[in-house]
Amino acid sequence: MHILITGANGQLGRALVQALAPSHQITAWTRPERDISQPDIAQQVAELAPDLLINAAAWTQVDQAESAPDQAYAVNALGPGYLAEGCAACGAAMVQISTNEVFPGEPGRSYREYDLPQPGGVYARSKAAGERAAQQRLDRLYIVRVAWLFGPGGRNFPRKIVAAADRHGALQVVADEFGNPTYAPDAAQALAQLIETERYGIYHLVNQGRASRLELAQAILERTGRGHVPVTPIALDEWPRAAQPPRHAVLVNQAGAALGIRLRPWQEAVADYASSGDFGDLPAPIHPSTQLSP
Repeated sequence: MHILITGANGQLGRALVQALAPSHQITAWTRPERDISQPDIAQQVAELAPDLLINAAAWTQVDQAESAPDQAYAVNALGPGYLAEGCAACGAAMVQISTNEVFPGEPGRSYREYDLPQPGGVYARSKAAGERAAQQRLDRLYIVRVAWLFGPGGRNFPRKIVAAADRHGALQVVADEFGNPTYAPDAAQALAQLIETERYGIYHLVNQGRASRLELAQAILERTGRGHVPVTPIALDEWPRAAQPPRHAVLVNQAGAALGIRLRPWQEAVADYASSGDFGDLPAPIHPSTQLSP
């Protein structure tokens, strides 16, 4: 199968290339050479004519999206529509990567694949709009939602926690925001299984179990030999942000599990990530805000 991966230089994009390259022909597109927010990207996709397109490109600067909605919507909403248009023109299938933040995150609630999105901030609304844009143009479509993604080479929460611990020697971390820590290589392997099924639809491909930001921080500190670092729990409301994340946008993998696609518990994934050597190139200094939940 010829697979086109957009956003191939991101955490998930790199993991997808690694997972799929042994069995498939891969074309990897990255910015700035290929900008999915431009309408002509549809023609470029049609001319390449892949069998499958996986869109892992996204505007992920959640707080900045509040002051730059045009940029967020261009990449997260218009982009998937253009890519789906190109796929429709050449008969390709498509995977649109989305997020748990399309849900409101009501405390105590977990979300299955066919719960209706109710996004809050600009980033969340733009990602939900991207889902709809792809759905309007293409039938052979997988929508794959992930959450709290982390993996080698990325700017992610675990790396920020380790860097902050090394710089400050003590942390404050949010204890009342919950999600599914998801390891990019695990999500990529699950997606590799999914595309073989040709069962199009909505999927939640997240590592098993839920965690608070505090629990995830404590796990990564323990696994990287920093369990001695004092961590003070705080409430989400204590850390002002331009965009407030959903408090409990915990996803349930029901549709994938029904096909035999299950990701391992997040604790096991964190253990693997901690031993990956991904913390040796952390930049210093960092802003003190990284002590808290991003």
